[in-house]
Order: sequence, then C-alpha cells, then structure tokens
Amino acid sequence: MKDSNEPASRREAETNMPFEIDPASVRTEYELLHLLRRLISRYGFAHFMIARLPLADEQRFSERLVLSNWPAELVQQYDAGETFQTSELVERLRQTKLPVTGGPELMEPAGKGGGKAAVFRLPPHAGMGHFAVLLHTTYGEPFVAVLSGTRDEPAGAERATLYLALLQLFECLERTFDAGSGAREKLSSREVECLRWAAAGKSSDEIAIILGISAYTVSSYFKSATRKLDAVNRMQAIARAMRMKLI
Repeated sequence: MKDSNEPASRREAETNMPFEIDPASVRTEYELLHLLRRLISRYGFAHFMIARLPLADEQRFSERLVLSNWPAELVQQYDAGETFQTSELVERLRQTKLPVTGGPELMEPAGKGGGKAAVFRLPPHAGMGHFAVLLHTTYGEPFVAVLSGTRDEPAGAERATLYLALLQLFECLERTFDAGSGAREKLSSREVECLRWAAAGKSSDEIAIILGISAYTVSSYFKSATRKLDAVNRMQAIARAMRMKLI
C-alpha cells in the first residue's frame, strides 16, 4: 500500500509547490507553449486556450484564438456553431475579475437566442470542467484564458496559484505581441496585402489577379513576409500577422 500511495503523494507535493515562471526568460512562443503544457500536466488539466475576448464583431472563434491545444475539429465546431461569443463562460467573465469555474454548461449559450449548435456537448468538452480568467494587456485589450479537464474544481491556494501562473504566462505572451511592432515596420505594403488576401481565403493566383501582379511575385512576397515574421510556412505567417494585428 505504501508503494502504491507514494506516486500520488509525490504528485500532491508537486501540485502544492509554486509554479515558478520568470517572464523575462521566456522569449519565444515555443517556450510559452512548453510552459503551458507543463502547467496543465502538473495540475491535472487536459486542454488550455488563450483567446481574445469576443466583442461586438462577428469574427470567427478560430481567428480570436492565440494559443491552444484544442483539437482542430473542436475549433471548427465552435466556428460553425458560433456559440463561444454567446457562451455562459464569456458572459460571466465580462462581469467579474475573479476566476470563473464550472462544468460543460459554461460552453452553453447564455440566455435565449444563442448559437446555432450545442457544440459544448461534443467531445472532448462533454464531461470536462473549466477554470477561466479574464486578462488584459497593458493597453486594456481583454483576453480569456481557459484550462479544461476532468479533475476537481480548483479551490483555495491552488486556485490562487493557477490565477498567478496564468497572469505570468500572459505577461510572457504580451512580450511576443510587442515584437510585432518591429515586424510591422519591416513588412512592405505589398506583403501585408498578400497576407490579408490569403487570410481571406484567396489563392496565390487569385491574389495575383486582384493586385495586378504575377503569381511568381505573389510567391516572393509570401516568402519574404514569412522570413520577416520568423514563421516556418505561409499559414503560420498569416496566423502570426493576425495575432500581431498586422492584418
């Protein structure tokens, strides 16, 4: 019995230890993702998500996501159902600065006339609880951070520790936003145009027709923009440009 209880005791001891983060030491998005994975692993969650808080516009859920390990098919379901911006979770976060916790009902549309589909019932969120906080950038832009899993609802010191950890991680994330000001100055107007049209779903050939240039030139603009944004491919360049509000 002693041997069987030892791993559980060790996990409990680790959970009670502070999750220490030095924001100044985190320089890349990869390092931030690694820390988020460590956080959910230590505290027994399965998923994390940081997104811009939905406002009055009709921007798709996937376009508001900043960092997430949600399955792609689940993100697509939220896009199709248009339920996140009308969810109980978002409604409650708008009314408090304290953490919001609850079960699958948090993803249900609040009140009447919600989204098109009850996607909150779909896996993997069907039986999960959520721990969410509202965070703001230095300039006041609101973001929501959510940890999801089948574990018990955080309480007491653990609740405070999770809030502080997410606040520190968001501080790291905001530093990556600041890096976008340099990229904005480096990107040419044509590179920005190509990225903007690509984000709207246009192909290279279509962009070439729209801008009155050759497809080869469009490809060159994508290559240079991808390099300037320190991205590995066109899709990542578009995603980073959107996060940095370049497009």
